[in-house]
Amino acid sequence: MKLPIADGPMLREHTGRLLRTNRRGLGKVLALHTLAATTGLAGPWLLGRMVDAVAQGTTTTFVDQAVLLLVVAVLAQTVLIRYAQRAAMILGETVFATLREQFIGTVTRLPLSTVERAGTGDLVGRTTNDIDRVQHSVRFGVPRVLVTTATIVLTLVAAFVVNAAVAVAMLVGVPLLLATTLWYLRRAPAGYLRESAAYATLNGTITESVEGARTIDALGLGPRRRARVDDDLREAFAAESYTLRLRTVLFPGVDLSFILPIIAVVAWGAYLISTGGATIGAVTTIALYALQIIHPIGELIFWLDEIQVGATSLARIIGVDSVRPDRETREGIPSDEHVVAQDVRYAYREGHDVLHGIGLDLRVGERLAVVGPSGAGKSTLGRMLAGIHPPTGGRVTVGEVPLIDLPLEELRGHVALVTQEHHVFVGTIEQNLRLAKISADDEELLRALEAVDAKEWVTALPDGLMTAVGSGGLTLTPAQAQQVALARLVLLDPHTLVLDEATSLLDPRAARHLERSLSAVLEGRTVVAIAHRLQTAHDADRVAVVDGGRITEIGPHDELVAAGGGYADLWHSWQHD
Repeated sequence: MKLPIADGPMLREHTGRLLRTNRRGLGKVLALHTLAATTGLAGPWLLGRMVDAVAQGTTTTFVDQAVLLLVVAVLAQTVLIRYAQRAAMILGETVFATLREQFIGTVTRLPLSTVERAGTGDLVGRTTNDIDRVQHSVRFGVPRVLVTTATIVLTLVAAFVVNAAVAVAMLVGVPLLLATTLWYLRRAPAGYLRESAAYATLNGTITESVEGARTIDALGLGPRRRARVDDDLREAFAAESYTLRLRTVLFPGVDLSFILPIIAVVAWGAYLISTGGATIGAVTTIALYALQIIHPIGELIFWLDEIQVGATSLARIIGVDSVRPDRETREGIPSDEHVVAQDVRYAYREGHDVLHGIGLDLRVGERLAVVGPSGAGKSTLGRMLAGIHPPTGGRVTVGEVPLIDLPLEELRGHVALVTQEHHVFVGTIEQNLRLAKISADDEELLRALEAVDAKEWVTALPDGLMTAVGSGGLTLTPAQAQQVALARLVLLDPHTLVLDEATSLLDPRAARHLERSLSAVLEGRTVVAIAHRLQTAHDADRVAVVDGGRITEIGPHDELVAAGGGYADLWHSWQHD
């Protein structure tokens, strides 16, 4: 499954809305650059006047005045360009900040079921490569396209004002320029979409291979993963080669269309001079305009190319807005904290259930350990019980209200999931903790850290809670990062907790110590602990054995051991280990 990509109308609507929102800043940029371009036209015009004046005979006073005006025009253009560029950068940063905030808001609201089906590569590609490309286009591309367009139009108008007969020759290269550019623009979007998708797939493959390196090594899957990376590289190379071939046609065609007008102006101008249809100064001015217009046209085409890349990336970013929610919030207030799963089925792919009609009645305040072999469906069951994914069959309720009918903010007040995966956000430890409860004071934060055995090492840091962590700050060990994640859970204070191997990154002794510390915090709460350490199951009120997507055994530890079934075999095997 791939995340959606915005179509043309959606992209145009979004872009138009951005431009309308920032029309004041856009108008300021355009006005300043138009003034700068206008002052830039003074140079060729003054030189042409000087040529005609010298040819007819003039004084040094006229030349001095012309030079003085030229200096004033250059200085004025320099000042105007400086402020125009500053305004353009402010506009770019403002627009990009809006885009970035909208995108982060959208991404953080994406249904987890959609993210998991799409894979990490596509989303990572949109949040890194695509954001970078859009950032470049917004900050520099859009202002430069407006500026170069205004410069080209003003230069052509000035040339026709000087002498329309000679200025016609400046249009000789237009047919070739338009044909080449339109040929390129018709083919470029599809090429850049393919290129972006190829790099997103490659990023995903490499990321997954690195994260699963131990598993790949243990199962001897190295050659298969390398072959997949090679296939992804070949696709990325082919996509990049296609867009490169397009540019090998675009650039020579454009260069030729630049040379033709200069030759035409000089040749046609010479003829008109011989017939009295133009002066030497007029031809000189227009020839300089033809030379001067090359840079803005070249820059315009360059930025049109870059904006094609940026527009493709923007379509991928905006497309995330099209993801439909995986649930509909309905009215209903849970009568209590009683969680019940009824005939729950779930399939990541249609027709391939990984859970098969599971029924589970969680007693309020009990501790249930879920054990079983890898791939049995334990984590999937945990996600169903936490309301992460809507079941494809059956339902999970809290207080007789289906979990998927509750708003996410309310749902997390009833049921929360903590997995072995964790993330340390860039910022201070305090900011990382307050993500769960923004109103918490320092004392409350320290109590939460103490509950997960982290208070001692946090307070020992030079800046304590204010210690910067994440990229550019203190690097936390995996165990410390997991403790911070568990402290967030304490602050979130839900009644039902689903712990999916939440202490797996700690060594067994530290994990046991942490679990004992958490027990006081978890008192009175319903806890579902998906465990790979059977000591956790030993301490639970009940144990559920999951195998093949079904609960094969459920009951207290001692009863299951005495029954001599699959759990007893697991327990005896674990003790011998």
